[in-house]
Amino acid sequence: MKIPQRSAESLRVMPTFYSAVVYLLLAAGCWSDEASGLGCHLHSFNVTIKSDRRGSCHGTYIVQACVGYCESSAFPSKYSVLLASSFKHNITSVSQCCTIAKMQKIKVCLHCGASWHENMELFTAKTCQCDMCRLSRY
Repeated sequence: MKIPQRSAESLRVMPTFYSAVVYLLLAAGCWSDEASGLGCHLHSFNVTIKSDRRGSCHGTYIVQACVGYCESSAFPSKYSVLLASSFKHNITSVSQCCTIAKMQKIKVCLHCGASWHENMELFTAKTCQCDMCRLSRY
């Protein structure tokens, strides 16, 4: 079997093609700063709290949330699983969700005019982890 030889022209085009692909990946954000933050981690955000619809007492505070990605997979089920499910459970999925591992209370002060304020407590995430996915209990 004869292997076709590449021309000198096609060999010069290949590095240019790969450079263009790398440039497009960078431009699309595939290798951006966010990609280095893969996993499950704390993320700060501002929250505005109002005591009522009119905002009689209010304040803006920074709290922590857990954001990111955790491992998941899906694969064909074992024969024993197929038998036990009457051949209805043909795909087995295993996944974890980014969730709060530890929380902490923070005290905040809502401003209610010139001389009056109201204290309250908020919860914020302290640590994050990949864990079993479940409905929130909060």
